[in-house]
Amino acid sequence: MTSPGNNQGQPPADNPQASVPKQYSFLWLSAAIFLMVLWLQENRQPHLQELAYSDFKSAVVNEQIAEITLKEDNITGRFTDRGKASFRTDTGERDSEGFHTVRPPIADDSLLPLLEDHGVTIRALPTGLTWWQELIRGFLPWLLLLALMFWFWGAAQKRIAPGGLFDFGRSKARRARKETSTTTLEDVAGIESAKRDIAEIIDFLKSPDKYRALGAVMPKGVLLVGPPGTGKTLLARAIAGEAEVPFFSISASEFIEMFVGVGAARVRDLFLEARKEAPALIFIDELDAVGRSRGAGLGGGHDEREQTLNQILTEMDGFEAHENVLVLSATNRPDVLDSALLRPGRFDRTITLDRPHRDAREAILNVHVRKVPLAGDVNLAQLAGRTIGLSGADLKNLVNEAALTAARENLNSVNAHCFDVAHDRIVLGQERDSRLSPAEREVVAYHECGHAIMAYYMPKADPLTKVTIIPHGVAMGVTEQTPREDHYHLTESYLKDRIKVMLGGRSAEKIIYGEVSTGAQNDLKEATTLIRRMIGQWGMSEKIGPLGLSIGEEHVFLGREMGLPREFSEKMAELIDTEIQAQLVALEKATLEFLTEHRRQLELLTKAVLEKETLSLEEVGEVIESEKKRKTA
Repeated sequence: MTSPGNNQGQPPADNPQASVPKQYSFLWLSAAIFLMVLWLQENRQPHLQELAYSDFKSAVVNEQIAEITLKEDNITGRFTDRGKASFRTDTGERDSEGFHTVRPPIADDSLLPLLEDHGVTIRALPTGLTWWQELIRGFLPWLLLLALMFWFWGAAQKRIAPGGLFDFGRSKARRARKETSTTTLEDVAGIESAKRDIAEIIDFLKSPDKYRALGAVMPKGVLLVGPPGTGKTLLARAIAGEAEVPFFSISASEFIEMFVGVGAARVRDLFLEARKEAPALIFIDELDAVGRSRGAGLGGGHDEREQTLNQILTEMDGFEAHENVLVLSATNRPDVLDSALLRPGRFDRTITLDRPHRDAREAILNVHVRKVPLAGDVNLAQLAGRTIGLSGADLKNLVNEAALTAARENLNSVNAHCFDVAHDRIVLGQERDSRLSPAEREVVAYHECGHAIMAYYMPKADPLTKVTIIPHGVAMGVTEQTPREDHYHLTESYLKDRIKVMLGGRSAEKIIYGEVSTGAQNDLKEATTLIRRMIGQWGMSEKIGPLGLSIGEEHVFLGREMGLPREFSEKMAELIDTEIQAQLVALEKATLEFLTEHRRQLELLTKAVLEKETLSLEEVGEVIESEKKRKTA
């Protein structure tokens, strides 16, 4: 069952990867020149016929050899005219001026007299290399090896520190300029109170004398807090587009490296650059990457992250007054931030961004559809009412998915059907093909119709929207509910009706088949989590009483591993578990009784959903109301 529940890049010249192809080109060019020199050295010699040593001595006797050159055991020489004709005829090889042969290792004392007797000119070359050749042969391999090592070292250094080894501690912050920024406050909708706070800060940067005349001091830090997708980074981009001061943007994780002290050095360099161009703005995204509470980890107070945090604290409130540098940060985990960051004098102001309400969602949709051609049947106000729980990023994705659907169907404009498809894709998941057997398909139908009937009848539950047995995402079937309005306070009756809807699928299987399947795994997990919070955190149990205990939270087990004391005893834990079990059993019993009473409607609704696969609220109502009329007739 499913209920509906944003870096500017560096310029190419600063990219460390840009220099690597140039280095590769230089290496390949050097190798090509070296191979070409070898090829020329090899091919500058004329073609020489290979002669056997015995044939060579016979040619000397027959006066077919004009001259020879001796170099160790190698003999090269030139034929006489008679020798040319003879060897061309006898061997069939092409005409050649010379020949080559090798003396056998056994000494031949008769060779020199034989050559002199037949008038052969004899030349000899020195057997060793010259001093410069020996120098090259000895040192060239080592020079090549050292050059290769230095090249790899330089390439790795540029990947880590683009500016070189001495640039390792430089800040990686990107500077945004007003003339290049395309986002302004007009592109930010649904967070009007946050925009007013930001507009005041921008006005202070533009005309500080107006505020100083009244004794006002600009905040040193502004912390943007909110769930993912609520517009924290978008708001920072809008500030970069609106402010007429330098704007430095960086992610907190970019401070951290494997070497201790690098993060603190980068923080110092960032604030130094900002002070040089003050007044200036610094935006640190995902502050919790370095701003977590100190002393809670295994690294003590000397690890890289805590040194970086200490440097941020010092720069924001050190011995020097940085009154013209404002630090803007964003996080979705303010609960894990160090208390020293949040005190006045550091982050003086906190701006909370929550998921948008209905009017805010409509305003956000109006911003994102500016460049989208809409059909006449699109009602943004109605669409805003259907998207309760979606963040600003979700709504942007909704509009984009609708436009993609229209393009896929070759439409000239985006109509309401495209938004319906996009909504189902985001809320329910991607529709996929079913590979279920008829029997499994029937089980899924009964399961989803059990959810649907409970959602249809429970007075406090979120209204039913549709029920489908078409698989979406990882679910084999989906029952969609849409709240009537945004919920800020949840009552006990609402939560119990919600749990009954969750248990409706499992209860329907038990009534029809006498047993349950694994399809209720997620329903049981959500129901158990919700009832645990009701009992332990929200005081919705007569036996436990009005206690708010730290149970059902994300970091309970981590706290126990770190040796932190638990807030309640083992006896209380046992009592809580017993109460959770008792309430879940009671709610399941009530659900079973209700579905047993409405079994005929369950069977008819299942038959209808097996035929059509998807039923809207109106179609579900027709099936249920027709059976009620037949029963009362």
